[in-house]
Amino acid sequence: MKYVDRMLATDEHVVRVSHDHWIALLPAVLVDVIISLAIVGLSIAAIALGPTVVPILALMLLLIPLAHLAWRIWVWWSKQYMVTSRRIIQISGMVNKRVSDTLLEKINDIVTEQSAMGRMLGYGDLEIIAGSESGIDVFYRLADPVGFKRDILDQQPAGRPPAVEEDSEDADSVPELIAE
Repeated sequence: MKYVDRMLATDEHVVRVSHDHWIALLPAVLVDVIISLAIVGLSIAAIALGPTVVPILALMLLLIPLAHLAWRIWVWWSKQYMVTSRRIIQISGMVNKRVSDTLLEKINDIVTEQSAMGRMLGYGDLEIIAGSESGIDVFYRLADPVGFKRDILDQQPAGRPPAVEEDSEDADSVPELIAE
């Protein structure tokens, strides 16, 4: 049983699972590629100077940026944003889990921000403003924030008050209640 499945209430189901966009990994990938290229360049220079143990040790150093990249991908993958039939859940952490959830009925507003690049690549920031102590949840560089927002809105009740018929007793009693 998945960690998420144990968190769901009776009759609650997952509507959408999302992650940060892959663009969030770009800085880590660029740094690791630059470090790897530097290590390979130093190894080639060491080989040109003469065969020694140094190039082999330098090439073994390539494990460090590769391990760092694997770690960053694992951290990225373990951070999830979910819409269920009752709430929005944010889960992060691999061993130590941090779970934050906001009930759909407590949401007052949802703000989506996308740059031009974000619209082209399909990512943006989603700000959920709730009527609770925590107040605001911001999901940065969320993949498909418009679809995520649409799924949140699709799960919320219509929110319209029932129409009062003019012939009903309630309609007649309102002026009397005001007069009292």
